[in-house]
Amino acid sequence: MAEPTKFLLHEHEIPSVWVNVLPFLTKPLAPPLNPATGAPLTAAELEPIFPRSLIEQEFSSKPEIDIPGEVLDIYRLWRPTPLYRARRLERVLDTPAHIYYKYEGVSPAGSHKPNTAVAQAYYNKREGIRRLATETGAGQWGSALALACRMFEMECTVYMVRISYEQKPYRRMIMQTWGAEVFPSPSDRTNAGRSVLQVAPDSPGSLGIAISEAVEDAATHSDTNYSLGSVLNHVLLHQTVIGLEARRQMALAGEEPDVVIGCFGGGSNFGGIALPWVPDKLAGRSKVRLMAVEPAACPSLTRGLFAYDYGDTSKLTPLLKMYTLGHDFVPPGIHAGGLRYHGASPLASHLLAEGVIEARAYPQLTVFDAAVQFARAEGILPAPEAAHAIRAAMDEALEARRQGTPRVILFCLSGHGHFDLSAYDSYLAGKLTDYAHPEEEIARAMATLPRI
Repeated sequence: MAEPTKFLLHEHEIPSVWVNVLPFLTKPLAPPLNPATGAPLTAAELEPIFPRSLIEQEFSSKPEIDIPGEVLDIYRLWRPTPLYRARRLERVLDTPAHIYYKYEGVSPAGSHKPNTAVAQAYYNKREGIRRLATETGAGQWGSALALACRMFEMECTVYMVRISYEQKPYRRMIMQTWGAEVFPSPSDRTNAGRSVLQVAPDSPGSLGIAISEAVEDAATHSDTNYSLGSVLNHVLLHQTVIGLEARRQMALAGEEPDVVIGCFGGGSNFGGIALPWVPDKLAGRSKVRLMAVEPAACPSLTRGLFAYDYGDTSKLTPLLKMYTLGHDFVPPGIHAGGLRYHGASPLASHLLAEGVIEARAYPQLTVFDAAVQFARAEGILPAPEAAHAIRAAMDEALEARRQGTPRVILFCLSGHGHFDLSAYDSYLAGKLTDYAHPEEEIARAMATLPRI
C-alpha cells in the first residue's frame, strides 16, 4: 500500500483558539510610539481606525484567544486546509529530505489572507462599522477583505498598488465581483495620493503609499475603519490557525519538522505557519529552525535596519520598531507584489533580532525557476510570493542531499498563482530580470528614518 501524501483533519478539528506569542517572549516588544509625541501609544489613540476588540488583541497578554463561533462558521468553508508531502518533488531533487507543504490556496480568495480578513470584518461589524478601507499589493489581501465584507454585508474600499493594479487585472475583477471598489494607488482620492502624484505622476506605487491612502480614508470617515492584512500583532495572531493545524497534521504524518519556512512581506503568512512553534522553541523544548524568505528586491529583514519607522509613506501611522528599508523606499515592480513592503512585522523583527528566527532573500528568477519545477512535479501553480518559500525548501532539500542526511522540511504554500499567469508568461518568455537595490539607494531611504 502506497504511503499517504495528503493529511487531512476533520471539520471539528479546526482550532478553536488562536495562539498569542506575546506572553511567551523573554524580552517584551518595543512599544509602538505616538508619532507626534514620541510617547508609547495608548489603546485609545488607535480607536479612530480600529475596533476595541482588535486593539485588545494587539496588546493582549493571554496565551490563547478564543475564535468566535461566527468566524469558525465561515472558516468551515475551506478549513481545515490540507497538508501534503511533496513526494514527486523529492524524487525530482533526489533528496533524502521529506518535504511537506501546508496549502492555503483552497480558500475562496485563493490564499491564506481570509483567515484574518474574516476575523477583522466580524469584529468591526460587531462594533457598528459600515465600511472598511485597506491597501493591497498583489491583490490577495484586497480579495480576502472584499470576500469577508461581503460575508458580513459591509462595504469595502481597496487601494491597490498601481503596478499590481496593472499587472494583475483579474484580482481587481474578483474584488469588484465581491462588491468592493478598487482604486490604483497612488490615487487622486486622498491627500496622500495626490502628494505623491505631484512629485511622481508615473509612480508604480508601494504598499507604504497605499497604506497612507487607506488610513487617511478611514480617519476622515466616521463610519469607516482601517483594516490591515499583515504586520500587526492581531493579524499574525489570526493566521496562527495555519500552524496549529499543521502541527496536528505533522503528527498524523508521524514527523516533526527540522525547519519551518514561510515567504515574508509584512509577516502574516510566515507568522501563521511559524508562530505556533515559538513557545516551545523559547522554552528549549524544540530546536526547529523558523525561516522567513523575502525578495532580494525588497530585503527588509536581510538588509534593513532594526529601528523605529513609520508603516506608511505619509507618516500617518504609529512608529513601529521593525526591520525597515525606510518609509520612503519604493521597491521595483517585481511580480511578487504582496512582498513589496518596506518594513516588517514588529513581532517577527523582534524574533529575528533575538535569534529565534532566521531570514533569507532570493532574486525573482531563481524563485520562478523553483515555482515552475514545483508546478511540474506537484501540479499546483504557486503564487509568486509563495514560490519564495518553495525556493528555500528546495535549497534545504538539496543541502540534505549534499550532506547525505535526512531532514524534515515544512513550508506554507500561501496561495495559488491562477491570477499571476502574466508573470509566468514573462518568465517563460525570458522577459523577467533580477534586481537588487544598490546599497546607496537603501542608505538614502533609511536616512529619512525618524530620530528616536
